[in-house]
Amino acid sequence: MHEQIEIKTEYIALGQFIKLANILESGGMVKSYLQEEGVLVNGEQEHRRGRKLYPNDVVEIEGIGSYIVVKEGE
Repeated sequence: MHEQIEIKTEYIALGQFIKLANILESGGMVKSYLQEEGVLVNGEQEHRRGRKLYPNDVVEIEGIGSYIVVKEGE
């Protein structure tokens, strides 16, 4: 089961999403983590902080968890 992370906007950048979900605390930590490890977005490897995530996108972070983007109020 995916943990739901609500967004108020149409989309959110991957780096902002990771901070919103309280996975990593700072932008520098997010940048390093994505460059070195990367995450899975909808089953595809991703290393870009600016990758846009939309409602129903699934982000999987190895050893941490699986998250789904949901639009607030839906």
